[in-house]
Amino acid sequence: MTQTARSAGGLVRKIIAAVILVPLAVIIIAFAVANRQIVTVSLDPFSAEHPAASLTLPLFALVIVLLILGVLIGGIAAWLRQSKWRRTARRLEREIADLHIEIEALKRTAGVSTASVNGPAAAPERLQLRPPMR
Repeated sequence: MTQTARSAGGLVRKIIAAVILVPLAVIIIAFAVANRQIVTVSLDPFSAEHPAASLTLPLFALVIVLLILGVLIGGIAAWLRQSKWRRTARRLEREIADLHIEIEALKRTAGVSTASVNGPAAAPERLQLRPPMR
């Protein structure tokens, strides 16, 4: 892939990211402005009136924190599911490196053995043509 093709791909990726991220940021800011009321989150399932553990924070902060936690949990789950493929990729990369080393070793030994058997490489015989007849 040429440098210009790579830079064009990077530019397209940046434009797509901007087209997605700018409206998403506007939506998040509008949500935060519209939901500034304070809510109490109870972490005690036994006492609703006097919870042992509770949080009091704006609604938008609670939603954003929960979204971030969801993204983190989803990312960790995806990373764990892909461990088999990463392990296979590492194994195949090691095999490729070993095969490259083996090919280079075979090229060196083949080059040494042909030079020692035939002596110095001779120029190929030239084709000789007769002049055209009239």
